[in-house]
Amino acid sequence: MRFFLQLIAVVAVSFLAGQAVGLADGHVWLSLTVGVVGAAVAVLVYYGVVRVTEKREVTEAAGRTAVSGLVRGTLLGVVIFAAVIGDIAVNGGYRILGLGEHPIEAVGLIGFMAAAATTEELLFRGVVFRHLEKLTGTWLALTVSALAFGGMHLLNEDATWWGALCVAIAGGGMLTSAYVATRNLWLPIGLHFGWNYAQSAIFGSEVSGNGVRQGILDSESTGNVWLSGGQFGPEASVFTVLAGVLVTAGFLWLARRRGHLVPMRRAARPLTLAR
Repeated sequence: MRFFLQLIAVVAVSFLAGQAVGLADGHVWLSLTVGVVGAAVAVLVYYGVVRVTEKREVTEAAGRTAVSGLVRGTLLGVVIFAAVIGDIAVNGGYRILGLGEHPIEAVGLIGFMAAAATTEELLFRGVVFRHLEKLTGTWLALTVSALAFGGMHLLNEDATWWGALCVAIAGGGMLTSAYVATRNLWLPIGLHFGWNYAQSAIFGSEVSGNGVRQGILDSESTGNVWLSGGQFGPEASVFTVLAGVLVTAGFLWLARRRGHLVPMRRAARPLTLAR
């Protein structure tokens, strides 16, 4: 019952935030404001419904860790994507054509990406993974939630099965393992935001088969689709999969050192670790 109440609440606020951001699309400052406010409201709804249904401190979304987690996650997301797109470019899969026609659009994309990253992390890491882990342990919950996360991207305009699988392996694994390592939602929210923002607003590339949103740079995908990601965007590149696997392995190593992995035999016990 707790799971379903939390799921309904987060899905509802995600839908409303998405609708609001969609209505503001094309208006830079309105998009920024609506997106950031939508992200904040989503966190408050998650915090409230978890507090009421589980009757505990919501340590994974504690305000005292928000700034540090978001800043570290955002920087990490930007750096990782920059490394990936650099590898793609060196191998002939990405080319910068010049500056975008309307670089100010990058400001509006802050709101769009903040709302998307926040609501998706609350849903897939805060609700789906966290409840699954109590039943199955970390490894199976990570696998199932990552596949669900990748599957969601099949709804996008230029979606492909390969692209969705890449999102599951790289994105789902990387973001879930970031949560497991910290037992905190702020780092994966920042990581998700930084990755998506760099991909769209900075490097001007397709995001998960969901279209190109003009930002600072005007660019194009070229050459072999296995390297460039083709119409789905760089997330369908083998370089993204490689980076995602490496980062996931690093986070899981850290989680193991901190004792944050939940084996199946202990999955029924509540986990209260938080950092």
